[in-house]
Order: sequence, then C-alpha cells, then structure tokens
Amino acid sequence: MAADGSGGGQVKSAVRTVELLEYFAGSPGMHSLASVQEAVGYPKSSLYMLLRTLVELGWVETDATGTRYGIGVRALLVGTSYLDGDEVVAAARPALDRLSDDTAETIHLARLDGVDVVYLATRQSQHYLRPFTRVGRRLPAHSTALGKALLATYTDDQVRALLPPVLTALTEHTHTDRERLIEELRTVRERGFAVDREENTLGLRCFGVAIPYRTPARDAVSCSVPAARLTPAHEQTIKDALFDARDRLALATRRL
Repeated sequence: MAADGSGGGQVKSAVRTVELLEYFAGSPGMHSLASVQEAVGYPKSSLYMLLRTLVELGWVETDATGTRYGIGVRALLVGTSYLDGDEVVAAARPALDRLSDDTAETIHLARLDGVDVVYLATRQSQHYLRPFTRVGRRLPAHSTALGKALLATYTDDQVRALLPPVLTALTEHTHTDRERLIEELRTVRERGFAVDREENTLGLRCFGVAIPYRTPARDAVSCSVPAARLTPAHEQTIKDALFDARDRLALATRRL
C-alpha cells in the first residue's frame, strides 16, 4: 500500500477508508456512487473498489439495487464496544439516573472531540418524548450547553485556537461571533454552568456542567427542557441537580 506523503507516513488506503466511513456516519441514508465521489473526491474506480471491499466486510451496506451505499452494521458494533468499554460512561450511570429522577427532564453525557461534542449517554425526559438527540450524535460545541461548559475549562487563547474560523448557526440564536462566545465563556467559568438558549434547537433550553476529573475537562453532563415549561423554580431545581451530579461524577471518576 502506498503512503500518503502529505500525511507524515499515513497509509493512503487506510486514510481513505476512515474518511469514507466518517462521511457515511455524518450523512445518514443511502447514497449513489456519484454523490459519494463528489463528497470525498476519490477517483471513481478506486472508490468503487473500496466500497465493494467495505460491503463485503460489513462496514458499508447497499440497497436492493446494489447501486446505493450507506453505513453498515459493523460500525454499530464498534461504536457499542467503545461505549461498553468506556470507564467514564460506566461510572456515570448512577449519577445520570439520579439526575433524570431529580429533574424529570432529558439528560445527556457528552465528550469534546475537536470542535464538536459527541453524545455518549442519554436519559429521556418523562414529559418530552420527542427523540431529538441520540447516542453517537455530533454537534458543534459552540451551540450547546455541553460544549460551552467544556470550552470554558480552556483559556481564552486556547479557545481561539480551537474554534473554527466560522461558527455555524444552527438556529437564529446561535452565537456566530467568536469573541462574543469567548466573553460568554468567561461568565460560564464564574458561575460554573453553561446555558444553551435555543441555540441548538428552537424551543429548547439546556444547562450543562463540565465533569472536573481532568483539566481541561473532556466530558460534560446537561439537562434539556422545553422553554415553554421552564419556570424560575424549575430552572433552579435543574441547576441544583446539575451541581449535585457534577460532584457525584467528579467523585466517581477521580481515579480515571
């Protein structure tokens, strides 16, 4: 196999395989060979051979016609294995269950991955049954309470270096000004929690705290609630429960 000289010794076929799987992971559904080629930019002949190999190995699936491609079941098995073997996810389960009981709202555990947060565990609300988030979903850190709680554990200069040049707007309320976001992160550091004011999903407010078992923090927990049901008293209950969960999670993960 040839090495990709621009990648410092990376194996080109391995890099392409990973990039292709990441494309399918970020683009649910089935895709034609032409649309996949347009997205990844590989030569059509080598892309076709790579797809056929991944189909045979179960990492990619095809539709009934054999001309459209999507992520395969083996990707699910690997993702499940990651969660099953993650010590933080295991240690967090009791605290997440208690937080869910204390708030009766949707609870998330997520991890910072580059400029995004990836959801590792979820407890669905007893009231709000719409499945708006699932384990494995990736969202921009700047648009979520989880992400802002984690970014606040970095210095201003570290955040500037980490954030992309352009912040994507998911709703009309999303911060797209980098310096305005950094200013908000200073407030997050002072009060200990972050707030998503319909910046990720219209009609939904979210509160998040980082888990301080390492610095900068890698994982955070949040509570989401429909804005229409968020009273001042309920907001205080959520904040108190989040601080309690943070302390429990810090204790549970202190040796990790």
